[in-house]
Amino acid sequence: MAHKNKKGMEIKKGNKKQGIKTMKPDVRYLNDMKKVLYDREWTKTAPNIKLYYMYRGVKEKNSLRYDITIIPPLLLGKEFVKTKGHYHNKNYGELYIVLKGEAIYLLQKDKKGKIEDVYYVRAKKGDHVLIPPRYGHITINPCLKELKMANWISKKCKSDYKRIERKKGGCYYYTKSGWVKNKNYKKVPRLRFKKPKSSFPKNLNFLFGYEG
Repeated sequence: MAHKNKKGMEIKKGNKKQGIKTMKPDVRYLNDMKKVLYDREWTKTAPNIKLYYMYRGVKEKNSLRYDITIIPPLLLGKEFVKTKGHYHNKNYGELYIVLKGEAIYLLQKDKKGKIEDVYYVRAKKGDHVLIPPRYGHITINPCLKELKMANWISKKCKSDYKRIERKKGGCYYYTKSGWVKNKNYKKVPRLRFKKPKSSFPKNLNFLFGYEG
C-alpha cells in the first residue's frame, strides 16, 4: 500500500518480504555500548556479546532509506537490552514500525545541554512511532521475545551518538525494577507516556529535515 506526503512523494509501507537474509548486518557489540549502560559493574566481567543487528538500506524510495533492526531478548545486568541511542543532524525526523515483538522508545529533547522534554512510547507489532525533529531516541526490548523493527529515514540524515555517550546514556534507564533516572543529567523532567500510532502516517514531511 502506498502513501503520499504533502509534496506528493510516495513510499510503500514495509512488509515481511524484505530480503534481509542476503544482507550482511552491522552488529552492535557489548564493547560498543559500555559507556551508555546502567549496570557498569556487570560490564566489567561480561563477554563481548552481540546485542543487536542493523540492516541498513534494505530499500530506498524518494530520498528515504528503509532499514530493519533486530534486537534479541537480553538482560545487560540489571538493564534491558537497548540501542546505543542518538540524535539526528539538522532537523530530520524518523518513522519506526514494529514488525515483531514489543518495543519501548525513549525520546528526549535537548536544548543547549538541558533536557526540555522526555517521554516514552510502548509499541507492539503493527504500531508506528514518530521521532520528531530534535529528539534523541533509544529503543529498548523489554520482553523475552525477539524485537524486529523497521524505520524510514532520510538518506541525508546522520546520527550523532556522542551527545548521549557523554551523559552515559539517555536521561532514564529501563531496568528490571522499572525506570531509573540517569544521575549524569543535572535536571530531568518527569517522564511521561505517549501512545503509538496505529496506522501509517499520511504526512511524512518530518522525515525530510523540516516540520510539515
